Amino acid sequence: MGADHSRPAQSSPPGLRRILIATVVPLFAITVIAAVVLWPGDGQAGEQTDPVPRYQGTVTKVVTEACPPAPEVPEETPGVSDGTCGTVTVKVGQGPDTGKQVEVPVPSGPGAPTVAAGDEIILLKLIDPSDPAVSSYNIAEHQRGKPLIWLVALFAAAIVAFGRLRGLAALAGLGASFAILLTFVVPGISAGGSPLLIAITGSALIMFVVLYLTHGITAQTSVAVLGTLGSLVLTGILGTLATAATHLTGFGSEEATTLSMLQRDVDLHGLLLAGIIIGSLGVLDDVTVTQAATVTELAHANPGLSRVQLYRAATRVGRAHIASTVNTIVLAYAGASLPLLLLLTADSRPASEILTSEFLAQEIVRSGVATLGLIAAVPLTTGLAALVTTAGRGTAAVPAPGTATPPSSRPPADRSAALEALTAPRFGSPASPEKWPAPERTTDTAW
Repeated sequence: MGADHSRPAQSSPPGLRRILIATVVPLFAITVIAAVVLWPGDGQAGEQTDPVPRYQGTVTKVVTEACPPAPEVPEETPGVSDGTCGTVTVKVGQGPDTGKQVEVPVPSGPGAPTVAAGDEIILLKLIDPSDPAVSSYNIAEHQRGKPLIWLVALFAAAIVAFGRLRGLAALAGLGASFAILLTFVVPGISAGGSPLLIAITGSALIMFVVLYLTHGITAQTSVAVLGTLGSLVLTGILGTLATAATHLTGFGSEEATTLSMLQRDVDLHGLLLAGIIIGSLGVLDDVTVTQAATVTELAHANPGLSRVQLYRAATRVGRAHIASTVNTIVLAYAGASLPLLLLLTADSRPASEILTSEFLAQEIVRSGVATLGLIAAVPLTTGLAALVTTAGRGTAAVPAPGTATPPSSRPPADRSAALEALTAPRFGSPASPEKWPAPERTTDTAW
């Protein structure tokens, strides 16, 4: 989330509150109704096969040796190496063989884990199809539970230490986001529902819960909610048009192809659109909250600013924010698709053909659509915030030509006096160094 608008919110005019309630409450009700209608039932999940049993274990001994060359493959064949063979002794920590020492082969092949004595690993128990009484173990991967727990604990502690109550609210919002994704969005798409409808509904539900939980039920938060919702709808429309114009099918990655074989009723084209919308939500929240807070702070700093002046000043801030956020979006997608980018150097096809291929074109569409939705969020949210912030002023906030400037909480600055104060000697004459402030003195304002 973006700005921390910790300034106590001023009371909004009653008419404005009624308008915001009449706008936001029906939208929230529609979102909840759509979530109830699209919520996956207990019997909608596909038939699941029994997974291979996985048990925890601890490596006690590793014995390695050179692998003999395969007789059917010539030693001069490119890409073939002797590799490393041997056995690993593992103490089983779970399952029917708990406490026993078992010997397993040293993991080999691309991506195989490298193990040493004392490592905590995950064992796969393989059953012989011809004789179910015969089984063997193989090492699948390392146990990562403890390091991940420590990392999550450090993450939560840093947020609470810096954000305090706001940090706790942010953690609660993060938990709500994952709960909605894991209980509604993912099961709904897996059960064969429309990925686009589920993604828009789930994103809107996350937006309502997270923004109001983190930033409070205020007019400023309601502006951010409306700006985010409008930008999400626009992102969905642009994504639909862009994927249709580029004829994307959703089969642009190995994961999508594998998913299509495991669950044939999943709409991969809709899944691509859902990913674009959900991926844009976090950045949209940041931009809309920041713009709403910027307009509010500008109005507090100078109550004499008109609605147009507020919009123009906050839009300048939004331009700077967008300039950095666009780079963030592109780099985020590039980092997630780094293996695809490496194919550019390994593929012998022309660059134009590679850029227009399915797997790279969908990443370009992701970045372009998300950026367009983000850019649209700035004027939309800033305009709404300017309308809401200046509501109830009447015409007093816009001085008529030739009239005096209305009194404000801070008198207008005298530029000549300020210039004289800046150029005058500090604490007396420069020839009197003993009158200069002590080196350890701070200029920070006291709390």
